Amino acid sequence: MDGAGGPGEGPAQEALQSLSRRLQVQEKEMELVKAALAEALRLLRLQAPPNSLQDPGAPAPTRDSPAAPPGLPPTCSPSLVSRGTQTETEVEMQPSPGPPGLSNGPPAPQGGSEEPSGTQSEGGGSSSSGSPGPPGILRLVQPPQRVDTPRRNSSSSSSPSERPRQKLSRKAASSANLLLRSGSTESRGGKDPLSSPGGPGSRRSNYNLEGISVKMFLRGRPITMYIPSGIRSLEELPSGPPPETLSLDWVYGYRGRDSRSNLFVLRSGEVVYFIACVVVLYRPEGGPGGPGGGGQRHYRGHTDCVRCLAVHPDGVRVASGQTAGVDKDGKPLQPVVHVWDSETLLKLQEIGLGAFERGVGALAFSVADQGAFLCVVDDSNEHMLSVWDCSRGTKLAEIKSTNDSVLAVGFSPRDSSCIVTSGKSHVHFWNWSGGAGVPGNGTLTRKQGVFGKYKKPKFVPCFVFLPDGDILTGDSEGNILTWGRSLSDARTPGRGGAKETYGIVAQAHAHEGSIFALCLRRDGTVLSGGGRDRRLVQWGPGLVALQEAEIPEHFGAVRAIAEGLGSELLVGTTKNALLRGDLAQGFSPVIQGHTDELWGLCTHPFQNRFLTCGHDRQLCLWDGEGHALAWSIDLKETGLCADFHPSGAVVAVGLNTGRWLVLDTETREIVSDVTDGNEQLSVVRYSPDGLYLAIGSHDNMIYIYSVSSEGAKSSRFGRCVGHSSFITHLDWSKDGNFIMSNSGDYEILYWDVAGGCKLLRNRYESRDREWATYTCVLGFHVYGVWPDGSDGTDINSLCRSHNERVVAVADDFCKVHLFQYPCARAKAPSLVYGGHGSHVTSVRFTHDDSHLISLGGKDASIFQWRVLGAGGAGPAPATPSRTPSLSPASSLDV
Repeated sequence: MDGAGGPGEGPAQEALQSLSRRLQVQEKEMELVKAALAEALRLLRLQAPPNSLQDPGAPAPTRDSPAAPPGLPPTCSPSLVSRGTQTETEVEMQPSPGPPGLSNGPPAPQGGSEEPSGTQSEGGGSSSSGSPGPPGILRLVQPPQRVDTPRRNSSSSSSPSERPRQKLSRKAASSANLLLRSGSTESRGGKDPLSSPGGPGSRRSNYNLEGISVKMFLRGRPITMYIPSGIRSLEELPSGPPPETLSLDWVYGYRGRDSRSNLFVLRSGEVVYFIACVVVLYRPEGGPGGPGGGGQRHYRGHTDCVRCLAVHPDGVRVASGQTAGVDKDGKPLQPVVHVWDSETLLKLQEIGLGAFERGVGALAFSVADQGAFLCVVDDSNEHMLSVWDCSRGTKLAEIKSTNDSVLAVGFSPRDSSCIVTSGKSHVHFWNWSGGAGVPGNGTLTRKQGVFGKYKKPKFVPCFVFLPDGDILTGDSEGNILTWGRSLSDARTPGRGGAKETYGIVAQAHAHEGSIFALCLRRDGTVLSGGGRDRRLVQWGPGLVALQEAEIPEHFGAVRAIAEGLGSELLVGTTKNALLRGDLAQGFSPVIQGHTDELWGLCTHPFQNRFLTCGHDRQLCLWDGEGHALAWSIDLKETGLCADFHPSGAVVAVGLNTGRWLVLDTETREIVSDVTDGNEQLSVVRYSPDGLYLAIGSHDNMIYIYSVSSEGAKSSRFGRCVGHSSFITHLDWSKDGNFIMSNSGDYEILYWDVAGGCKLLRNRYESRDREWATYTCVLGFHVYGVWPDGSDGTDINSLCRSHNERVVAVADDFCKVHLFQYPCARAKAPSLVYGGHGSHVTSVRFTHDDSHLISLGGKDASIFQWRVLGAGGAGPAPATPSRTPSLSPASSLDV
């Protein structure tokens, strides 16, 4: 493979090429100045007597067919165009294929000869009576009446003779200078368009030729997008949300890396756990999920990440606590506890709204009185401990717990007045008096567990109540301590008036490293799960080891243990895997996921499979039908982007170091390993015919490779140089000859790859080009997805469906949006779907548009959505009223 540039790319050659480009730009500027002066001269002729400035043999110009100035093609006739952004008559210029040498792009498409003046205005009438031709000529414009939306008026009302000739000449020269700067900006000569000096009186951000282009602003920067010739009016474009809807089909992943109290088995046999804002109910033995995995249901009532769970003694009701967060406008979202029915997935009670700080850290239902009470510990500095009436949702008692972190809480199964908490360097025994059920009248008193002659551990992550009333604690030293009950001694120092006190009566060294989980089995034995040694040990009476098993290293340490049906066990791990099995036969994964921020996503060209990569350095191929991990490899570096070759035989992966790999999807062997630059790669994309590979880098360049042998071989073809910021997105044209690209400073550039990776300076000529994919977040067909006041980072990813009917958008506010395509109306309405607990980094449709895949960032979640309606399988879910806004506060949130 040829991984380096050719011999003509040395420093001297680069300098010569740069000088040559500057000379070409100057030549083009001279041509434009000539055209501007010729236009000014023509306008002056219009104001003079016909017999003094006009050839006697030539016909007199009329309003409907003005004379063409010398030096301009006959089709480049000026016209009067009304525009609502100007305060006085000005002359405007836009890029044009007019003067020779202005554009190095291909000829205009067949639709390009259509006169823009024929575009219908919003009112339904035609534009100005003149024929403006392609943009790039001098145009005399005047202010129309003030309007709220861009439109073209049906006629012009001002005559050029009403303006002094001297002022008109100054305006023509100013507009010519404006165009020269605009042209150099579009070719990206390294200058910010807002910082480039303008001529006297120029207003760069206000220029917009109605009917030919639309303009949006990001951080005050104008972005011009040309309207395709086939669109007669923006009013004829589709409006309203799409008929298609999304239904959450499957969630890949489990939050075991940094949470506890996260795995239980319900009375129905379903396993309940959480990831992001979703509580998952999973049936391992099979169901609608198909082969290789059971069925999933989802509770989606939370507005931010779920941090802990508790299951009611009836095995049906579930309490789930969420963390605090912020909404799209930066307003805080308060932590809260939801009590809900696992059979109907309906919320029964909302507890503690406004009472907790930062988040809910631990939960527990009482047992002795059939779950009448709920104990909650929040994540505030004092870790407030509170007791609540479950049926009424009222707070019965509250007290400051400790400034140290609290990791576990539980009611004694024999006496609900006894509550135990454990965490950093402590075990606390609480006595609760209910205050006759009067809200706020209850009291909580604390007795601190004394370690005495035993070494005080740094953490006590877990504990369990034994049937005889004793308590077992697992600590960071690998010890299991037995705390026995004894009558309280009035002479024993300590705060509180507990009826009974606990003291250590036995110690057993169980694991190397910390003990993360303890579980009491139905037969009275106890299971312990280790961190460093990853062992799962069963203990009999007197803490005698009966049996053990070791979890494979690539799954991580034991985080949580739950007892399933019969002898079956469910084990959650610190590497976000959910395992199923028993101590004798071992364990196999049923749910797996990433462990760190995700960015890379691509879907297979003809199978229901997709590939993901991220900051955990894992590259994973997922089976979308079996809902299982097909394979995973360690990249050794952070993976940020990926794309399948059209043959499906290989996949290209871009890393954060400038390296990119090509892997065989069957053998998982690396067939290519190339480095381009030393900055991260943000996008890799094969052309639709599989003959080229484009690689967008943070060094502002797009590297092009020619590809052969179904993607197994590649060689450097060229570089696309012209962006002034890092590449963010790119797409290939359907014929595989051109590229559209976006960059970090909100540019839209077009490239002729087949013609030598040349920048197409005249973007107007690319307005009718058809694109094989549409993932660029900036462009005429998708500009309506941007919300008002966006800072340019609100949208992370975008994807058009293969049938070109809808556009999916991943935003920075944990939401997935679905728009109609094309989405070329400002503030277009969308369907909005929550569930992710972090910025959504990527969205992609599967090859047949049956599903949409979305990636969460920090929450490391992967959501598989089923596309319903408009010919999709299954009925569309009921939807609330829709409002035309991207704001979560007013959009449809399903």
